[in-house]
Amino acid sequence: MPIRLLVSDDHEVVRAGLRLLIQPETDIQIVAEARDGREALRFAHETQPDVALVDVVMPHLDGFATLSRLREDHPHVKVIVYSGFLNTTFPSRANGLGAVAFLHKDAPFSQLLETIRHAATGRLAWSRTKPRKTAATVNLVDGPVEVDTPLTQRENEVLDRLTEGLTNKQIATELHISYETVKEHVQHVLRKLGVTDRTQAAVWAVRKAHP
Repeated sequence: MPIRLLVSDDHEVVRAGLRLLIQPETDIQIVAEARDGREALRFAHETQPDVALVDVVMPHLDGFATLSRLREDHPHVKVIVYSGFLNTTFPSRANGLGAVAFLHKDAPFSQLLETIRHAATGRLAWSRTKPRKTAATVNLVDGPVEVDTPLTQRENEVLDRLTEGLTNKQIATELHISYETVKEHVQHVLRKLGVTDRTQAAVWAVRKAHP
């Protein structure tokens, strides 16, 4: 039986390209192509795929929200998150929400095929994608631990921006505070959460929101 694959991407040319590239692979069959997260959830219910390839940036329901719903409603579906954006928090967020792998759209097609096949057999593909350091870091944050000293409102605002992948300079601009103040808030957040870097803080926040 071929691997039943659901593809979710809002760009028609990307879906068409994947269809043409995957068609010759006799062990993988695209059973549905969704244009957004809502369609992905509906098609997952209708077609019962083995693996879902989900883009991060989509209208109506983004890739992370789609991933969370798929894991909740269709836990048997192995989800691979992929994106064309170079955001350092995306792999961690995907891992924290239960994806089996994260791939950048620049990855070789052979790597995509290998990841789909690994996913279908239930093998986590994090060590085969990028970066290894991310997978190791995420494993250090087993779950949303209780914080002894609650975060202030401003620290929560900074943490939200960290989870979105913003730099300190971008956070300063968005919150209308100084760069040095942002650095201070980031250090407070890391200390209160008991983590050592921004990636772990982002994973903590995602798992807190989706326990």
